[in-house]
Amino acid sequence: MKVKSIIVSQPEPETAKSPYFELAEKYGLKIDFRPFIQVEGVPGKEFRNTRIYILEHTAVIFTSRTAIDHFFRISQELRLTIPDTMKYFCISEATAFYLQKYIVYRKRKIFYADGKFSDLANVMKKHKEEKFLVPLSDIHKQEIPDLLDAEGYKYTKAILYRTVSANLSDLSEIKYDILVFFSPQGIRSLLQNFPNFVQNETRIACFGPTTAKAIREAGLRLDIEAPTAQAPSMTMALEQYIKKHNKI
Repeated sequence: MKVKSIIVSQPEPETAKSPYFELAEKYGLKIDFRPFIQVEGVPGKEFRNTRIYILEHTAVIFTSRTAIDHFFRISQELRLTIPDTMKYFCISEATAFYLQKYIVYRKRKIFYADGKFSDLANVMKKHKEEKFLVPLSDIHKQEIPDLLDAEGYKYTKAILYRTVSANLSDLSEIKYDILVFFSPQGIRSLLQNFPNFVQNETRIACFGPTTAKAIREAGLRLDIEAPTAQAPSMTMALEQYIKKHNKI
């Protein structure tokens, strides 16, 4: 069957030069963007019950902008004043610069890596005496605690936000030829929102092996998978499939 419509389970790209827009224009496709999951903050009262005391820590490790937002949100809810002596260790330079939203950047001790947590763990080696707080989502990479444990760092995991299913009830009567997923949580959201979902001729595409595994475990058919040697990106995998099935 020809492909005419695609829904991508992510926010719409902010740049006009997105390969998704190019794909839509090139093949005359309708491509919609809709996040299937959303982030929800852990309430201050609930966090207080964990008995994790932010001010007992001397440094914070940030793996994303979302982690920064929720660290300062929870601090405000708990009416905490973060001391100027607090050190910040960020996964990337862009994440570090995002701190300017909340603190006077040039007056703080801020360190960052090149985007890999393993590199950040190396940056931290000169600061082993610190007691680190690690703000995380309820769903996070096990690599983070594993590396911190392996290096012998003193740290506390703080679950400050959760990944939950978005409400997709408005899509109940809308059909797409291809559904594109990027995480197992997206698949979970699909099945929670549409428990009677039957795939039939709907094609499912995904990026990443964990997402592919979740699709198959849900008993669904995976039609388009990336990355591969021939298609390192999701849009390349989609284009190859469209060329073949739209007979272009």
